Amino acid sequence: MISMVKKIIFSMVFVAFTASLAIAAGSVVIKGSTTVLPIAQATLEAYMKANKGVQISLSGGGSGDGIKALIDKSTDIATSSREIKREEIALAGSKGVKPVAHVIAYDAIIPVVNPKNKVQGLSTDQLSQIYQGKITNWKEVGGDNLKIVVISRDSSSGTFESWDHFVMKKSRVAATAQMLASNGAIVTAIAKNKYAIGYLGMGYVNKSVKGLQVNGVTASAQTALSKQYPMSRELYMYTNGEPKGEVAKFIAFIKSPKGQEIVKKEGFVPLTAFKEGKKAGK
Repeated sequence: MISMVKKIIFSMVFVAFTASLAIAAGSVVIKGSTTVLPIAQATLEAYMKANKGVQISLSGGGSGDGIKALIDKSTDIATSSREIKREEIALAGSKGVKPVAHVIAYDAIIPVVNPKNKVQGLSTDQLSQIYQGKITNWKEVGGDNLKIVVISRDSSSGTFESWDHFVMKKSRVAATAQMLASNGAIVTAIAKNKYAIGYLGMGYVNKSVKGLQVNGVTASAQTALSKQYPMSRELYMYTNGEPKGEVAKFIAFIKSPKGQEIVKKEGFVPLTAFKEGKKAGK
C-alpha cells in the first residue's frame, strides 16, 4: 500500500515537473529598445493569437538595457536600434554568451518639431550645433525669434547612440537639453511645446509632430533603404547563439510576409522592401 502511495506521489510530482517544463518551453522574454517596441508588441500579439499557450513578456527601457539583459541571461531576445558594441561582445563572451544579430526592419531617425514651427528642414551640421547649444534661437535657422528647447533621448537609448554617430560625432549634447526615456515621451513633449526639437524613429512620427528634412532629403522607405537619407539604420533582435524552439519560431514569424506586413503597418521599413529594392536595381 505504501509503495503504491509513493508511486502515485512520484507520478504527480513528475507530471507537475514536466508541465512546468512545458510552460517554460513556451515562454519567451523580450527586453530592450523603445524604438523596436511597437514592432515587438504588435508581432507578439499576432503570434500569441496564432499559437495558443505561448507566453511572451515584453519590456522597453532602451537598447543598452536589452543587451545588458541578454548578457546577464535574463532575456531570450534583446531588441536594439543599434549594433552591439565591441565591449559588449567581449563582456558577453566572458559570461558564456554569444550574441547573434537578426535584422528585423529598417528605420530612419527623424528630427521633429511642433507643427506650428515654420522650419521645414535642417542640415546635420545645424542639428549638431543646436544640440551642442551653439545655435539657440530658431531665427538662426530660418524660423521665428524663439528660443530653442532641445529634447534628446537618454544615454541608454540606441537612438541616442545613433544620433551621436550620425549628428553629434562625439560632441557633447548641451547640459540644458531635456533627456527623455522613450520615443513616446518625446512625441508628447514636442506636441506640447512650439519651441522644442527632438528626434524619433520613423514609426513614431505622427500628426502631433512635424518631421524635418535633413540635408534636403525627406525620410521615406526609399531614401532609408538607399541610404540617401543621412540617418538610416537597421533594427535588431539579438539572441544568445542561434535561436531555438519558440524563440526561433517567433523571429521567423517576424521575418515572414505576415510579420513584415506588421512592420510596415507600424510605420517602419520592412525587409521585403530591401529585397524589392535590390531587384529594381538589377
